Amino acid sequence: MNIETLQLKRCNVVKLQGRFDSSTAPAMEQALKESIDGGVFRIVVDMSEVEYFSSAAIRVLIMAYKECRRWNRGDVRLAAIPERINQVLDLAGILTFIETYPDTTLAVGSY
Repeated sequence: MNIETLQLKRCNVVKLQGRFDSSTAPAMEQALKESIDGGVFRIVVDMSEVEYFSSAAIRVLIMAYKECRRWNRGDVRLAAIPERINQVLDLAGILTFIETYPDTTLAVGSY
């Protein structure tokens, strides 16, 4: 599991790598929270190298989404979701309200 945050002019890109379950979701929560606490409410989550995404990680994603959307400050967008992870997010109903993009460049450009 590895998490990198890249600060850009328009938004922050949080790149996730590896497995995200109940033991690693707190690290993901911390990375997203650092962006939000730093005043950045436009976040792109690059999921191109995610192997596993559990319900604990989905909860963290929803929490960050709600915090960014509060008072119309920003948004969370997902980029380059692997097909298996996309199916999980679709079953959880996440894809109905979080925008997704085929790659990080398009997601950043959407801001």
